Amino acid sequence: MIAMQTYIRSSLSIFWRSFRLATWLGWQIESNWADPFLFAIYSLIKPLSSAAILVIMYSIITQANFDSPIFPYIYLGNAFYMYVGHVMTGISWAVIDDREHYKTMKYIYTAPVHFPSYLLGRGVARFIIASISVIVTIVFGMLFLKISIDLTQVNWFFFLLTLLTGVVMLALMGLTLAGIMLLLVHHMFGVGEAVAGALYLFSGAIFPLEVLPVYLRPIGFLMPITYWLELLRRLLVGKVASSFPTLQSFSNVELFFILIILTLFFAVVSFIVFRACENRAKELGLIDTVTNY
Repeated sequence: MIAMQTYIRSSLSIFWRSFRLATWLGWQIESNWADPFLFAIYSLIKPLSSAAILVIMYSIITQANFDSPIFPYIYLGNAFYMYVGHVMTGISWAVIDDREHYKTMKYIYTAPVHFPSYLLGRGVARFIIASISVIVTIVFGMLFLKISIDLTQVNWFFFLLTLLTGVVMLALMGLTLAGIMLLLVHHMFGVGEAVAGALYLFSGAIFPLEVLPVYLRPIGFLMPITYWLELLRRLLVGKVASSFPTLQSFSNVELFFILIILTLFFAVVSFIVFRACENRAKELGLIDTVTNY
């Protein structure tokens, strides 16, 4: 019994140390390419540029009908979707960064590091950057695009709980993608962006799933991102939920319950897939293989 407790404490210590040091390393990598002032400007301009593209497209299509209740849903869906690209893709990109760019993958594996915890830690910096982008985008929408969000009416505990649950879910999906990356040694640089782009189509981020062909809609209903985005938007602008009728029959509690179930499912799948891919990569000698182009 004592030996088991000692083993658990030792394992948790390794997990935490790997995660903590990877978090520090990830932030250094993400932020050290420019001085703080320039990095701050970049962090502000990038999300606003992305949002501007959506606003211009919407304005042209609807003749600038920003009073429509569907606009806040589209705008907020696009804003929160930034987490998908940053968190999920960021974790999987760590494999490419360490193996292809810095060529340190073999040293990480020979160090006393828990590799899944290390990858999750590398994603924290991307989460921080994504959070800045999301906040800037939403504040800009409230100030200049008439997006009405009554901050006093928001259930902040439920909102933050939903947000963190979704981030954990995205991190687990990123871990799955990272495992697959270990087996890809050629032309894998755009895989993360390709997956994020595909999920953008099926998650109902900017349009209801009803616009998809009937045979493609089940993909959207199986994705936890669909329920996550819907719940976040409802908690901020719940009165216009009818603009996206896809999940109108579900209550907020039911949406959260579905999100939890799918997150737990992806947690199991992510660790199984990652371990299987990691073991296969070791067998094939792909852990420190670089493409050199």
